[in-house]
Amino acid sequence: MIVEGRTIAKTFWGKAWCENLERYRDFDSRLPRGRSYVRNRAVLDLQIKPLAVKALVSGSEIYEVTIGVAAVSKSKWQSICRDCAGGIDSLVELLQGRLSTSVMERICQQNQGLFPRPPEIKLSCSCPDYASMCKHVAAALYGVGTRLDEEPELLFRLRAVDEKDLLANLGAAASRSTTPAAGKVLASDDVSALFGLEMADDSPPAASKPATRAQPKVKTKTKTKRKSAPISPRASARAKPRSPKNPSVR
Repeated sequence: MIVEGRTIAKTFWGKAWCENLERYRDFDSRLPRGRSYVRNRAVLDLQIKPLAVKALVSGSEIYEVTIGVAAVSKSKWQSICRDCAGGIDSLVELLQGRLSTSVMERICQQNQGLFPRPPEIKLSCSCPDYASMCKHVAAALYGVGTRLDEEPELLFRLRAVDEKDLLANLGAAASRSTTPAAGKVLASDDVSALFGLEMADDSPPAASKPATRAQPKVKTKTKTKRKSAPISPRASARAKPRSPKNPSVR
C-alpha cells in the first residue's frame, strides 16, 4: 500500500474513517505508531471483506493482522436510511462525498452512524506484542482509510449493508418532482392559442339537429332594355311623310 507524503487519507470517506478512529479514547493513545508504519509503506497487503479486514504488515518480520467488525443492526441501518431519505440524489454523489452536510454527518455520526465503535471491533495480530492494538493493527486500521480513498464502497461492504438502500426513496421523490404543480398546466384553449393549433375536443358531440332540405334557388331572368340603334340622316329623311301636292299647281 502506497501513501504519498504524510497525508494518509485525502478524500471525504478516507478522512472520515481516520477521524472516527481518533475520536475514541480506546484508540487515540495507540494510533500514532500505526500512522508512522502506514506512511513508511509497512502495510504490504490489505483486503476488506464483509465484517473483516485482513492485512500483512511488515515489522521485524511479516505479521498477519485480522480485524473483525460487527454487523450493523437492522434497526440502526433502517434509521440511517430513513434519516437520509430524500437527501441523496445519486449513488455517485454519495460515494464521492458530495452530498449535503446534514446527510454526510448522519452517515458518519459517532456511535449512531456507519463507522464501527470500539466495542464492535475485534483485533488480532500474530506479533508477540501483548496489547490488543499493536502498531501493526493500528497501521492496518489507517490502511482502511487509505483504501476508502480509492474505493469508498468498501465501507458498505465492510459493514455488510447495501448502499443502494439509501436510494430506496429516490424513485418516489423523482415522481413527485415531475408532477406538474397547480397552475402550471395549460388548458387546451391556451395551448391552441399559443401554438396556433386546433385541438381535438374530447367532450361528447352534441345531438345534431335534422338537416333541413335546402330549397332550390329559382333563377329569374332580368329583362334587359335593348338599346335602339342611332337613326341615320338618310333613314330619317325617308321616314318623313310626304307633303300632299298643292292642287292649285298643275
